[in-house]
Amino acid sequence: MRTYRLPELEDLPRLITEGGPHLSARTACQIEVGAHRFDVPVITLGNPAPDVPAVGFFGGIHGLERIGAEVVMSYLHSLVQRLKWDRLLHTQLEGLRMVFMPLVNPGGLWLGTRANPQGVDLMRNAPVDAVEPVPFLVGGQRWSAALPWYRGPLGAPMQLESAALCQVVEQELLGRPFSLALDCHSGFGVQDRIWFPLAHTRAPMPHLSEVFALHTIFEQTHAHHRYVFEPQSLQYLAHGDLWDHLYLQAQQQHPEQVFLPLTLEMGSWLWVKKNPRQLFSRHGIFNPLIEHRQQRVLRRHAGLLDFMARASSSHALWRPAEQTRLAQHAQALNHWYGRELSRPASENPA
Repeated sequence: MRTYRLPELEDLPRLITEGGPHLSARTACQIEVGAHRFDVPVITLGNPAPDVPAVGFFGGIHGLERIGAEVVMSYLHSLVQRLKWDRLLHTQLEGLRMVFMPLVNPGGLWLGTRANPQGVDLMRNAPVDAVEPVPFLVGGQRWSAALPWYRGPLGAPMQLESAALCQVVEQELLGRPFSLALDCHSGFGVQDRIWFPLAHTRAPMPHLSEVFALHTIFEQTHAHHRYVFEPQSLQYLAHGDLWDHLYLQAQQQHPEQVFLPLTLEMGSWLWVKKNPRQLFSRHGIFNPLIEHRQQRVLRRHAGLLDFMARASSSHALWRPAEQTRLAQHAQALNHWYGRELSRPASENPA
């Protein structure tokens, strides 16, 4: 099987050294692929106090989607360079925790596969079953690791990489007054999309009013953006979604707090449209293989990641007040689901 270098892992020690005392790094778990062993790194910066908001950036969950890891690494590189001179960034970090897991599935990146080395699709691996029908195969299957979108054996523990991601989110994001996660993927359609839960049901998420408020300030401050901001369930449902699992866990364990997991789904078929030869490369279907297009992609999404960090830091200024949540929930239902409702999907969506 063809293997690929992992320049992202090679760059991390240099970035950590440059970040000096401002960065902390640890290994969430180690993955073995034949004679090779890879760390799953976690980099943190900012205020670790549990009462400050947090933002997490994740990439490389699917090994074929290298561009997701590169987007996260590019933003981390920018922050490290800004730490040398940007006083406003230092001020922001006094009241914000930032978490980076740029390479959740290094074994998949090394092998050039969507799944991890055990053949499990990490985004179908959580113990969450869809309550409505899912598309064949794409929605997750347990028949065989030889088929794509394999969930893993029924009743088995989550894969090491999935469990490591969940542990980092539980430790660093959940339980804070506000936290946001952005998971970077590619491979769906020709447009860049920002998806929010839920993926296992078409029912609106309890924090729909908060997502709508976030969408509103994004529209106001990025008037010429080209993202489609929508619930994932408008496109397809799936079993085993990690972010559904973590969101439901947050709802159960920290109902008074707000955790918003989002997915950046880069429209990679646009790159294929511009360079049809990429269609004949499994790796090329999910990544911009021409250098200037890759640079353009990294530039374009840097603003989105920075917006998410700033929005997390300033959540108290844009989150809907209790007296307006019901109205914003109704507006969101009408905007995304084409209907209005007098009451939220949950009797107590907070």
